[in-house]
Amino acid sequence: MKNTQSAHITPAGGNVFADLGFEPEEAAALKAQSQRIISEKLAIKESLMTELSVWIEAKQLKQVEAAEILGVTRPRVSDVINKKSIKFTIDALVDMLARTGKRVQLSVQ
Repeated sequence: MKNTQSAHITPAGGNVFADLGFEPEEAAALKAQSQRIISEKLAIKESLMTELSVWIEAKQLKQVEAAEILGVTRPRVSDVINKKSIKFTIDALVDMLARTGKRVQLSVQ
């Protein structure tokens, strides 16, 4: 039988890189870099969800109507409106926007 218990859990706010044995300076740099990446992805999701929310409001759609057009359930529309970004991938949000007739353009700087 395999042991599936975790031997160590990094506490919230901790540094998993330090826990993995990286030197303190490198662990801090890796943590900062990962936090920047996460923040950028959350900002992209927030922007896409805002576009969807504005579209729903502009069309004066009920959540059930929006769900049908977007190809998702009504609770998913509620999650978009309430900006529950953790529940969505960028790809899923782009797909929903495509169903509204909007195009998403990517700009890399």
